[in-house]
Amino acid sequence: MNTTASSAPPRLGKVLVLHGPNLNLLGQREPHLYGATTLADIDRALTDRAERADIVLESFQSNHEGALIERLHAARGEDFDFLVINPGGLTHSSVALRDAVLASDLSFIEVHLSNVHAREPFRQHSYFSDKAVGTITGLGAMGYLLALDYIVAALSDNLDPGKA
Repeated sequence: MNTTASSAPPRLGKVLVLHGPNLNLLGQREPHLYGATTLADIDRALTDRAERADIVLESFQSNHEGALIERLHAARGEDFDFLVINPGGLTHSSVALRDAVLASDLSFIEVHLSNVHAREPFRQHSYFSDKAVGTITGLGAMGYLLALDYIVAALSDNLDPGKA
Protein backbone atom coordinates (compact mmCIF):
# COMPACT_ATOMS: atom_id res chain seq x y z
CA MET A 1 0.00 0.00 0.00
CA ASN A 2 1.41 3.36 -0.99
CA THR A 3 1.01 5.88 1.82
CA THR A 4 3.11 8.62 0.33
CA ALA A 5 1.13 11.85 0.44
CA SER A 6 1.92 14.96 -1.48
CA SER A 7 1.98 18.18 0.51
CA ALA A 8 0.98 20.17 -2.56
CA PRO A 9 -2.75 20.42 -3.10
CA PRO A 10 -4.03 19.30 -6.48
CA ARG A 11 -4.23 22.09 -9.04
CA LEU A 12 -6.95 22.67 -11.55
CA GLY A 13 -4.57 23.25 -14.43
CA LYS A 14 -1.55 24.98 -15.88
CA VAL A 15 -1.72 27.82 -18.40
CA LEU A 16 0.93 29.50 -20.52
CA VAL A 17 0.33 33.08 -21.65
CA LEU A 18 2.45 34.35 -24.56
CA HIS A 19 2.69 38.03 -25.44
CA GLY A 20 4.23 38.92 -28.78
CA PRO A 21 6.26 41.88 -30.04
CA ASN A 22 5.69 45.40 -28.76
CA LEU A 23 3.30 44.33 -26.01
CA ASN A 24 5.99 45.31 -23.51
CA LEU A 25 5.10 48.90 -24.48
CA LEU A 26 1.45 48.65 -23.43
CA GLY A 27 0.35 51.73 -21.54
CA GLN A 28 2.82 53.85 -23.52
CA ARG A 29 2.30 52.86 -27.16
CA GLU A 30 -0.79 54.20 -28.89
CA PRO A 31 -3.01 54.30 -25.79
CA HIS A 32 -5.95 55.37 -27.97
CA LEU A 33 -5.79 51.86 -29.50
CA TYR A 34 -4.38 49.71 -26.72
CA GLY A 35 -5.40 51.52 -23.53
CA ALA A 36 -3.42 52.68 -20.51
CA THR A 37 -3.04 49.24 -18.91
CA THR A 38 0.55 47.99 -18.87
CA LEU A 39 1.68 44.44 -19.58
CA ALA A 40 2.70 44.16 -15.92
CA ASP A 41 -0.87 45.13 -14.96
CA ILE A 42 -2.29 42.45 -17.25
CA ASP A 43 0.08 39.78 -15.94
CA ARG A 44 -0.67 40.73 -12.33
CA ALA A 45 -4.45 40.53 -12.91
CA LEU A 46 -4.05 37.16 -14.66
CA THR A 47 -1.87 35.80 -11.87
CA ASP A 48 -4.34 36.93 -9.19
CA ARG A 49 -7.29 35.35 -10.99
CA ALA A 50 -5.34 32.17 -11.71
CA GLU A 51 -4.31 31.79 -8.08
CA ARG A 52 -7.93 32.13 -6.94
CA ALA A 53 -8.89 29.38 -9.40
CA ASP A 54 -5.97 27.11 -8.41
CA ILE A 55 -4.40 27.53 -11.84
CA VAL A 56 -0.64 27.65 -12.28
CA LEU A 57 0.01 30.46 -14.75
CA GLU A 58 3.19 31.50 -16.52
CA SER A 59 3.49 34.58 -18.73
CA PHE A 60 6.20 35.18 -21.29
CA GLN A 61 6.77 38.17 -23.58
CA SER A 62 9.33 38.65 -26.30
CA ASN A 63 9.88 41.00 -29.18
CA HIS A 64 11.69 38.16 -30.96
CA GLU A 65 9.83 35.55 -32.97
CA GLY A 66 12.50 32.93 -32.26
CA ALA A 67 12.22 33.37 -28.49
CA LEU A 68 8.45 32.84 -28.66
CA ILE A 69 8.98 29.73 -30.76
CA GLU A 70 11.62 28.40 -28.37
CA ARG A 71 9.26 28.97 -25.42
CA LEU A 72 6.55 26.99 -27.17
CA HIS A 73 8.99 24.17 -27.91
CA ALA A 74 10.00 24.04 -24.24
CA ALA A 75 6.34 24.04 -23.18
CA ARG A 76 5.86 20.64 -24.82
CA GLY A 77 7.44 18.95 -21.80
CA GLU A 78 5.99 21.16 -19.08
CA ASP A 79 2.45 19.78 -18.69
CA PHE A 80 0.58 22.92 -19.72
CA ASP A 81 -3.13 22.43 -20.24
CA PHE A 82 -3.85 25.56 -22.25
CA LEU A 83 -2.27 28.49 -24.06
CA VAL A 84 -3.42 32.10 -24.26
CA ILE A 85 -1.58 33.95 -27.01
CA ASN A 86 -1.49 37.49 -28.28
CA PRO A 87 0.96 37.19 -31.17
CA GLY A 88 0.93 40.96 -31.73
CA GLY A 89 2.08 41.87 -35.23
CA LEU A 90 3.20 38.26 -35.82
CA THR A 91 -0.51 37.39 -36.04
CA HIS A 92 -0.51 38.59 -39.63
CA SER A 93 2.89 37.37 -40.77
CA SER A 94 4.32 34.37 -38.93
CA VAL A 95 3.77 30.91 -40.31
CA ALA A 96 6.71 29.78 -38.14
CA LEU A 97 4.99 30.89 -34.91
CA ARG A 98 1.75 29.27 -36.06
CA ASP A 99 3.62 26.01 -36.67
CA ALA A 100 5.17 26.20 -33.19
CA VAL A 101 1.75 26.78 -31.60
CA LEU A 102 0.37 23.77 -33.44
CA ALA A 103 3.42 21.67 -32.52
CA SER A 104 2.82 22.47 -28.84
CA ASP A 105 -0.42 20.43 -29.04
CA LEU A 106 -2.03 22.95 -26.68
CA SER A 107 -5.57 24.16 -27.06
CA PHE A 108 -5.35 27.92 -27.28
CA ILE A 109 -7.25 31.17 -27.23
CA GLU A 110 -6.07 34.05 -29.40
CA VAL A 111 -6.39 37.48 -27.77
CA HIS A 112 -6.07 40.95 -29.29
CA LEU A 113 -6.50 44.18 -27.36
CA SER A 114 -7.80 46.21 -30.29
CA ASN A 115 -10.53 45.22 -32.71
CA VAL A 116 -8.33 44.06 -35.55
CA HIS A 117 -11.36 43.79 -37.84
CA ALA A 118 -11.93 47.54 -37.59
CA ARG A 119 -8.34 48.37 -38.47
CA GLU A 120 -6.11 48.20 -41.54
CA PRO A 121 -6.91 45.37 -43.98
CA PHE A 122 -3.60 43.60 -43.36
CA ARG A 123 -4.50 43.25 -39.66
CA GLN A 124 -7.71 41.43 -40.48
CA HIS A 125 -5.93 38.18 -41.37
CA SER A 126 -4.68 35.85 -38.66
CA TYR A 127 -2.48 32.80 -39.10
CA PHE A 128 -3.88 31.51 -35.78
CA SER A 129 -7.64 32.02 -35.64
CA ASP A 130 -8.59 28.99 -37.70
CA LYS A 131 -6.92 26.68 -35.16
CA ALA A 132 -7.88 28.55 -31.97
CA VAL A 133 -10.59 27.33 -29.62
CA GLY A 134 -11.73 30.94 -29.76
CA THR A 135 -10.61 34.48 -30.36
CA ILE A 136 -11.18 37.56 -28.24
CA THR A 137 -10.61 40.85 -29.97
CA GLY A 138 -11.28 44.48 -29.17
CA LEU A 139 -12.00 44.16 -25.46
CA GLY A 140 -8.69 45.55 -24.25
CA ALA A 141 -6.95 43.96 -21.28
CA MET A 142 -10.27 42.37 -20.25
CA GLY A 143 -9.85 39.96 -23.17
CA TYR A 144 -7.05 38.14 -21.36
CA LEU A 145 -9.17 37.74 -18.24
CA LEU A 146 -12.12 36.47 -20.27
CA ALA A 147 -9.83 33.91 -21.90
CA LEU A 148 -8.70 32.73 -18.48
CA ASP A 149 -12.31 32.58 -17.25
CA TYR A 150 -13.16 30.32 -20.18
CA ILE A 151 -10.18 28.08 -19.41
CA VAL A 152 -11.15 27.81 -15.73
CA ALA A 153 -14.69 26.81 -16.73
CA ALA A 154 -13.44 24.30 -19.30
CA LEU A 155 -10.97 22.70 -16.89
CA SER A 156 -13.44 22.72 -13.99
CA ASP A 157 -16.03 20.89 -16.03
CA ASN A 158 -13.50 18.63 -17.82
CA LEU A 159 -14.89 19.91 -21.09
CA ASP A 160 -13.45 19.34 -24.51
CA PRO A 161 -11.79 22.76 -25.08
CA GLY A 162 -13.73 23.41 -28.26
CA LYS A 163 -17.12 22.48 -26.81
CA ALA A 164 -17.52 24.62 -23.67
